[in-house]
Amino acid sequence: MPENIPPAPQNPPDAPPQGRPATTASGTPNTTAPASAASAGVPFNIGEEFGTAQKNLPPGKIVGICLAILVVVVVIFAFTQRNRPAGTGYISDVQAVEVPNQHMVMAAVNLSFQNTSKQRLWIRDIQADLSVNSGNFTDRAAAAVDFNRYFQAFPSLKQDALAPIKPEDKIASGAQAQGTIIVTFPVTLDEFLHRKGLVVTVWSYDQAMPIVLTSPKP
Repeated sequence: MPENIPPAPQNPPDAPPQGRPATTASGTPNTTAPASAASAGVPFNIGEEFGTAQKNLPPGKIVGICLAILVVVVVIFAFTQRNRPAGTGYISDVQAVEVPNQHMVMAAVNLSFQNTSKQRLWIRDIQADLSVNSGNFTDRAAAAVDFNRYFQAFPSLKQDALAPIKPEDKIASGAQAQGTIIVTFPVTLDEFLHRKGLVVTVWSYDQAMPIVLTSPKP
């Protein structure tokens, strides 16, 4: 009795025989590249090739803390480096006379101050401000060349006068300066003697902040 031998498997009509490459309709081998990884079901994300803000940057909390620390440092630096007056001092003496028939007072004002900055002090201008019941008045220091003429006309101004202190004078760092300025105000002598306040401001070329000198009320 013959043995039952299973028939040999046959290739599907469209599949090439085993061990032979697939061919096209014209009979030439099919050299088309295999399907891409994406079409084959392999995960692929181009964003991960270049990174994202979420993956590359530190957490937002850390960034916020760093910015807060930076702001504090900037504020502290600005506070410690802010402009400060170049010196300190005071008005040491005031002598005043009334100019006859002109409703005016002329005053010789003695100043004493020290250059406390690390740079020299090159005086640019000196200004005096008077406050009385009738208002506020301002005058710039008279030219030093006029001092002798004023002293001759009003000898009492010279009583305690020092050498003139004037624009263009230079005061070294840490040095003490003393001198006299002469100013005039459109007030009576009685108003001047009962003034609310007298302030002298010394401006310099080298410093942003002026030196402000005051005197106690008379």
